[in-house]
Amino acid sequence: MANAKKPKRKAALLGLGLDSDGHKRVTKGDNFLLVGGSKDTHEQMTEHAIKINEKLKARGKQLETVSHEEFRDIAQEVGLKQIPPRNAN
Repeated sequence: MANAKKPKRKAALLGLGLDSDGHKRVTKGDNFLLVGGSKDTHEQMTEHAIKINEKLKARGKQLETVSHEEFRDIAQEVGLKQIPPRNAN
Protein backbone atom coordinates (compact mmCIF):
# COMPACT_ATOMS: atom_id res chain seq x y z
CA MET A 1 0.00 0.00 0.00
CA ALA A 2 1.21 3.46 -0.83
CA ASN A 3 1.72 5.93 1.96
CA ALA A 4 -1.48 7.91 1.95
CA LYS A 5 -1.30 11.38 3.45
CA LYS A 6 -3.95 12.34 5.91
CA PRO A 7 -6.21 15.01 4.45
CA LYS A 8 -5.51 18.43 5.93
CA ARG A 9 -8.06 19.31 8.55
CA LYS A 10 -10.25 22.30 7.69
CA ALA A 11 -12.55 24.40 9.84
CA ALA A 12 -14.88 27.33 9.33
CA LEU A 13 -17.38 29.33 11.32
CA LEU A 14 -20.91 29.52 9.94
CA GLY A 15 -23.21 32.23 11.25
CA LEU A 16 -26.91 32.19 10.49
CA GLY A 17 -29.01 35.22 11.37
CA LEU A 18 -32.59 34.07 11.76
CA ASP A 19 -34.21 37.48 12.09
CA SER A 20 -34.73 39.67 9.05
CA ASP A 21 -35.46 43.20 7.98
CA GLY A 22 -35.98 42.31 4.33
CA HIS A 23 -32.34 42.66 3.24
CA LYS A 24 -30.14 39.74 2.20
CA ARG A 25 -26.74 39.84 3.84
CA VAL A 26 -23.71 37.63 3.23
CA THR A 27 -20.25 38.28 4.67
CA LYS A 28 -17.20 36.12 3.96
CA GLY A 29 -13.90 36.35 5.76
CA ASP A 30 -10.92 34.29 6.81
CA ASN A 31 -12.48 31.00 7.89
CA PHE A 32 -16.03 32.34 8.28
CA LEU A 33 -19.27 32.76 6.37
CA LEU A 34 -22.16 34.78 7.79
CA VAL A 35 -25.61 34.71 6.23
CA GLY A 36 -28.84 36.53 7.01
CA GLY A 37 -29.97 38.48 9.99
CA SER A 38 -31.12 42.02 10.49
CA LYS A 39 -28.54 44.79 10.22
CA ASP A 40 -27.80 44.64 13.96
CA THR A 41 -27.64 40.85 14.09
CA HIS A 42 -25.34 40.64 11.07
CA GLU A 43 -23.04 43.32 12.50
CA GLN A 44 -22.83 41.42 15.80
CA MET A 45 -22.01 38.15 14.01
CA THR A 46 -19.32 39.91 11.97
CA GLU A 47 -17.81 41.52 15.06
CA HIS A 48 -17.66 38.19 16.90
CA ALA A 49 -16.13 36.34 13.94
CA ILE A 50 -13.44 39.01 13.54
CA LYS A 51 -12.67 38.99 17.27
CA ILE A 52 -12.36 35.19 17.26
CA ASN A 53 -9.85 35.45 14.40
CA GLU A 54 -7.91 38.11 16.31
CA LYS A 55 -7.77 35.90 19.43
CA LEU A 56 -6.61 32.93 17.35
CA LYS A 57 -3.89 35.03 15.72
CA ALA A 58 -2.73 36.34 19.11
CA ARG A 59 -2.36 32.73 20.28
CA GLY A 60 -0.54 31.75 17.09
CA LYS A 61 -3.27 29.25 16.21
CA GLN A 62 -5.58 28.46 13.34
CA LEU A 63 -9.24 27.58 13.74
CA GLU A 64 -8.55 24.01 12.64
CA THR A 65 -5.82 23.55 15.25
CA VAL A 66 -7.62 24.59 18.45
CA SER A 67 -9.37 22.08 20.66
CA HIS A 68 -13.08 22.29 21.38
CA GLU A 69 -12.27 23.51 24.89
CA GLU A 70 -9.92 26.24 23.67
CA PHE A 71 -12.49 27.38 21.09
CA ARG A 72 -15.15 27.52 23.81
CA ASP A 73 -12.81 29.68 25.92
CA ILE A 74 -12.14 32.04 23.00
CA ALA A 75 -15.85 32.27 22.19
CA GLN A 76 -16.60 33.21 25.82
CA GLU A 77 -13.79 35.80 25.77
CA VAL A 78 -15.41 37.58 22.81
CA GLY A 79 -18.85 37.58 24.45
CA LEU A 80 -20.53 34.48 23.03
CA LYS A 81 -22.51 32.31 25.40
CA GLN A 82 -22.98 28.58 25.21
CA ILE A 83 -26.60 27.50 25.37
CA PRO A 84 -26.99 24.24 27.25
CA PRO A 85 -28.90 21.49 25.43
CA ARG A 86 -32.53 21.03 26.29
CA ASN A 87 -33.47 18.14 28.50
CA ALA A 88 -34.65 15.32 26.23
CA ASN A 89 -37.41 14.33 28.68
